[in-house]
Amino acid sequence: MQNRNTFSKKEHLFGETTVDLLYEKGSSVFLYPYRLVYREVEGEEVAVRCLVSASKKRFKHAVDRNHLKRQMREAYRINKHPLFTFLNKNGKQLHIAIQFVGQKIESSVFMQKKMIQLLSKLEKSLQEGEAK
Repeated sequence: MQNRNTFSKKEHLFGETTVDLLYEKGSSVFLYPYRLVYREVEGEEVAVRCLVSASKKRFKHAVDRNHLKRQMREAYRINKHPLFTFLNKNGKQLHIAIQFVGQKIESSVFMQKKMIQLLSKLEKSLQEGEAK
């Protein structure tokens, strides 16, 4: 079966208590211009539920924040399949929050390249966690 590049409502992470728990008990991975906070969970319908954010402190205009979040969602949507395959193979489920921590708006090509590297770094971090 072919992987579909979608980012459905089921994959969105929302809810104040869920998000608070993620930031309180989660671990993080950093790769400029992203910071990814993740937490292993159980009992979800999908392998990963994801939240995307851009700081109001760095980007005063909502137009800029929305543009960044759109770029991040697109990069995640297109490049998430290796992570999903890894998680399904190992029977894990995650909640993740991807934050943009860069100082300026980057090109979509750069954002996609960094998203691929970030997701593979997350995969390595999860593998190291298993080894311990």
